[in-house]
Amino acid sequence: MASQSQGIQQLLQAEKRAKDKLEEAKKRKVKRLKQAREEAMAETDQYKMQRDEEFRLKQSKIMGSQSDLASEIEEQTIGKIRELNGSYNTCVESVMKQLLSMVCDMKPEIHVNYRPRDTK
Repeated sequence: MASQSQGIQQLLQAEKRAKDKLEEAKKRKVKRLKQAREEAMAETDQYKMQRDEEFRLKQSKIMGSQSDLASEIEEQTIGKIRELNGSYNTCVESVMKQLLSMVCDMKPEIHVNYRPRDTK
């Protein structure tokens, strides 16, 4: 019986060692999965930051060109207003003289298409 109990003891010890090895393997697997998850998160964060930076560059490039367009349009508008004001200032006096002469210097004339009716 001693050999049987010794055999049982050996089986129990072998089972315990196998169980310990399984637990170690599970721990290593969990550790590897955790490490892989952390690496994947770091990689996705890096990719996200890279794409955000590219987006900001493109956005600033587009918005910069739009602001350049707006400033160019503003400059053109101001130039046109100055041109119109200058034209107004040079022509206002002559136009006013013409208008006043047409209103004040009336010369009554019979219209060319007027035909007097024969009244009997």
